[in-house]
Amino acid sequence: MSKVLVVSDSHGLTNELEILRERHMNEVDLMIHCGDSEMMPDDKVMNGYLTVKGNCDFGGYPLETTTEIAGRKFFVTHGHRYSVKTSLMNLQYKAAEMGADIVCFGHSHVLGAEIIGNTLFLNPGSIRMPRARNEKTYVILELVDEKIKFFVYDSSGRELKDLACEFELPKR
Repeated sequence: MSKVLVVSDSHGLTNELEILRERHMNEVDLMIHCGDSEMMPDDKVMNGYLTVKGNCDFGGYPLETTTEIAGRKFFVTHGHRYSVKTSLMNLQYKAAEMGADIVCFGHSHVLGAEIIGNTLFLNPGSIRMPRARNEKTYVILELVDEKIKFFVYDSSGRELKDLACEFELPKR
């Protein structure tokens, strides 16, 4: 079993990112920040996060990246270059091109997860300015064989149990 923490759109918050790292670093295998941190890549608050460049970021972050964990290929992008506020279609094409099992993105500040084809698309919401709900959220994925368990937490670390779910996603 592997665990992945996904956060996005922190827009200048520093304490919250440090708290998340301290709270979860011993239980997760990977921490992803989907952009708009508004922090420079060499800022110590970003240590330990695999991070991409959002539309509000400057510095040397990549626009997108891939990584693999537990036999799953992750594609990470902020989403602004794929018009994710209106549709996931462009991102879906890119995910297929990349052979991604799981796509992590932000930009809209709207928490959500859905499987399209054989790919999980995940937006952890925002830990600074959420939209469509009041809670400032981040997500932890638990990867176990063909199952992906999805857990949502608010910025204080409280699990939003009514949002937990499990996806069946065959490995490629």
